[in-house]
Amino acid sequence: MKIAVRYYSKGGNTEKLADAIAEAVGVEAETVDRPLDERTDIVFLGSAVYANGIDESVKRFLRKNAGYIGTLYNFSTAAVAPSTYKQVKKVAEENDIAMSEKEYHCKGSFLFLNPGRPNAGDLTRAAAFAKIVCQNAD
Repeated sequence: MKIAVRYYSKGGNTEKLADAIAEAVGVEAETVDRPLDERTDIVFLGSAVYANGIDESVKRFLRKNAGYIGTLYNFSTAAVAPSTYKQVKKVAEENDIAMSEKEYHCKGSFLFLNPGRPNAGDLTRAAAFAKIVCQNAD
């Protein structure tokens, strides 16, 4: 089974989750600037909510790699907003990408909000999420 972890992170919060997920499933986390080079059964995609939603580079990754994504699994961080699931799902649907309802989301630190997040517990839960996804896909 081919697995990939891609993410977009401005402040490093989502990158921490990406690294925990990648380590749990034995692959390297890479930014959304790195395209998929072959059909990938499971793609964990990380993003965060910024002023106007998910970053354009996340949308561009989905559009350009649609034919290579088997099933998309969302993970995200945010200081106060809900997960990016609905925004990513909208772009996935527009590009005929299958997206699981399963996702991982946790708080991220921003300025004085949620200091230290994601913390060790958040990273452990992200890794467990990824392992369960991959075990159930076998």
